[in-house]
Amino acid sequence: MKQYLRIAIRALLYLVVLGAVGGGLIWSFWPQPLPVEWTTVQRGPLHVTVDEDGKTRIRQRYVVSSPLAGTLQRIELEAGDMVRRGDTPLATIQPNEPDILDARTLAQAEARVRAAQAVWNRVEPAVERARIEWEHAETQWTRFRKLAADASVSAQQLDEAEMIYRAREQDLRSARLARDIARFEWDLAKAALARAMPDKLDSLDAQRFDIYSPIDGQVLRVLEKSQTVVAPGTPLMELGDVNDLEIEVDVLSADAVKIEPGTRALLERWGGDRLLAAVVRRVEPAAFTKISALGVEEQRVNVILDLLDPPEQRPPLGDAFRVEARIVIWEDQDVLQVPTGALFRLGDHWAVFLIEDHRAVLRRVEVGQRNRLSAQILSGLQEDDRVIMYPSDQVSDGVSVALQNLADG
Repeated sequence: MKQYLRIAIRALLYLVVLGAVGGGLIWSFWPQPLPVEWTTVQRGPLHVTVDEDGKTRIRQRYVVSSPLAGTLQRIELEAGDMVRRGDTPLATIQPNEPDILDARTLAQAEARVRAAQAVWNRVEPAVERARIEWEHAETQWTRFRKLAADASVSAQQLDEAEMIYRAREQDLRSARLARDIARFEWDLAKAALARAMPDKLDSLDAQRFDIYSPIDGQVLRVLEKSQTVVAPGTPLMELGDVNDLEIEVDVLSADAVKIEPGTRALLERWGGDRLLAAVVRRVEPAAFTKISALGVEEQRVNVILDLLDPPEQRPPLGDAFRVEARIVIWEDQDVLQVPTGALFRLGDHWAVFLIEDHRAVLRRVEVGQRNRLSAQILSGLQEDDRVIMYPSDQVSDGVSVALQNLADG
């Protein structure tokens, strides 16, 4: 009896050991849930932008030239010096006596007076037109602000009205600067003509011709520093107002066709800690060829942006400073969207892996607008659906998955 009991116990132990080994083998080869990162389908604002590098440039650059032939005295101004319109002397020229009495020089001086007068006649109506447009934009913005207080207009409409007002303000500023420069050129040409007329030599100081600044701004470059003999039209220095900046951005021609004047833009990576607002003023009609960093020929188009922040509220940016521009070509405040990392191509269509009951379910979706981070979902998903991020080749339709947050990965 005892012998049979020992045999039964030994057999039971064998069975337990064999069961444990078999269970371990089955467990080791049993398919385990695949750990995946996931996110939810959400609604929110979506912006599609054209992102390119750009640089600042002074809107109105003015090159001061010699109005007559003579000896230029040494210029003491340096790049960066401030100048005031009509007060700061820029250069002094000692006229050449033979040129003053020369009939050809006299005819050239008279022609410069007529040309300068023609420019003045052209810019004066432009200033009036810019003033009218600015006043209209100001009226519209004031009206929209009152309506916004009663929730009669949307925040987007108010922002657009303010953007138009800021742009028209910049246009008026530039038109007035162009008018001041045209007036200066006209006065300078008339003064040079007076010194070329023999009957007025007795009443004028023929040994000195002073040129004063036509604008309030800064010296950008001094082109002729030392004393030298100059001919009429010789460039002496370059002036500009660093508060009157615009942004030049070159984009691919395929992107340029999506951009229109009045399009909103944002500037970043300029050295500050906040975005600067801008608006597209002009898309140039002609493209040019540019070699990319990879050696590929690209057709690029210059897009000109106006800064909307007034000079006293923006940092002291200078001429030719680098910025990164984000030109908004499409935006909506309520868009069903997923991160682009959840999308992949399935033939000619887009698809995602939806998570249902801890299993991956292949789902074909229709995608609308998209940027680098998110894509608009037109059909195939609903808000709060869970989708797999960055699906690997191990993920397939119906596979069991273990959820893992992005922060845990």
